[in-house]
Parts: sequence; structure tokens; C-alpha cells
Amino acid sequence: MKIETETLLKSNGYNLKGFSIDDIGDDHISTGMETPMKKNAFDMSDTEKKERIAHLFAEIMDVMGLDLTDDSLKGTPNRVAKMYIEEIFSGLDPKNKPKVALFDNKYKYNQMLVEKNITFYSNCEHHFVPIIGKAHIAYISSGKVIGLSKLNRIVQYFAKRPQVQERLTNQIATELKQILNTEDVAVIIDAKHLCVSSRGIKDDTSATVTSYYGGVFNTSDKISELQNYINN
Repeated sequence: MKIETETLLKSNGYNLKGFSIDDIGDDHISTGMETPMKKNAFDMSDTEKKERIAHLFAEIMDVMGLDLTDDSLKGTPNRVAKMYIEEIFSGLDPKNKPKVALFDNKYKYNQMLVEKNITFYSNCEHHFVPIIGKAHIAYISSGKVIGLSKLNRIVQYFAKRPQVQERLTNQIATELKQILNTEDVAVIIDAKHLCVSSRGIKDDTSATVTSYYGGVFNTSDKISELQNYINN
């Protein structure tokens, strides 16, 4: 089965870079900032995807020995399929990207704006278990401002897909730079990975912090000012 999985990955264009799945283990292999997607990822409708996932998940449950005729379990494959497509992995589909309107900075506010403690739930792409954390976002207006709730929606959009925290951080930052037309953007993510705390090493106390500092934020003074806002 391990060899079949590796063959399937390679046949779909995924490069294991000379490693086996066992070699990779829990380690990251960088594949770039874009979420790895097949070219025909959206040829199938959402309804078709849910039907296919439900069928396959029922097979997984059957292999594990679960009784799919039990009242508590018989609806699980469909529930999982709906959850995957409509909820926790909905950020894979560009049609779900939040629509963002900008407004003139009529207040002439030219200091950093910080939206902190944005709660998000994502899933580790290596084990498909949750990543739970908070994102802190800051930017300095180049003449336009964005509605505060849209910052939360952008975080949620990129979080709702199988993720690596480093990629998530950069995807949010890149999107904000493009929307706001400025390099003056900062993103900090502080998260707990259940692939670390609930399995493997089973360390429930550690957390992972990643950051992006662009433009004027990439200075010690601005980093210190931002950290002060976040920690107080």
C-alpha cells in the first residue's frame, strides 16, 4: 500500500524529491507558497465530490471494522463529505474567496492598524488533523483601508484548506499586500498543531509561531511596536 500511494502521488505530478513516505515522516518538504492543487481540481462539481468522498470514507470506516449499519455511524460518511467540501476545506475553491471592498482613508490615519487575536481553525496537510491558533495582522494604509471583518475573512479563507503554517502566513500576507497595494503588511500566527499534541511526540504544551514583516514593518522599531500592541 505504501508503494501504491507513492506511485499515485507521482502519477498526479507530485515530486517526492527522492524521498520515500517513511523518509518524509513528520518533516516538511517545501512545495512553494501556493497550495499544491491538481490542474483539474475543479472539473468535478461539489455534489460529485461529496458523493465520491462519502463513498471512499465509508470504505475507510469499513476497513477499520466499524459497523456502518449502526444508527450513530451510518450517516458519518455523508457528514464528513459535507464538512470537507462546505466547511473545513472550503478555502480550496476560489469561488469562496471573500469579496473585498476598499475605502478611502478619509481620516488620514497613517499609523499601523492592528487586528489581533483572529481565531482560526485549519488542518495540517500531513495528517489532516486540526491546527488551532490566532492570527495577528497589521498594515499601514497607502491611501485605502479595508473593513475590519474582511481581515478575519481573509484569514479564514486561507486557513480552510490543508495547510502548513509557514505557507498560511505568507499566503495571508501576499493577499493583503495585493489588496491594499502596499508592502507595509505584517502577519503573525501563533498556533497549536494537534499532529504534535494528540499523536507522535504528544507534546500538549508547545506552540508554533510564524511571522511575515513587509515594508516598514521589517525594522526593529516597528516590530517592537507591533509586539507591544499584541501583548498588551
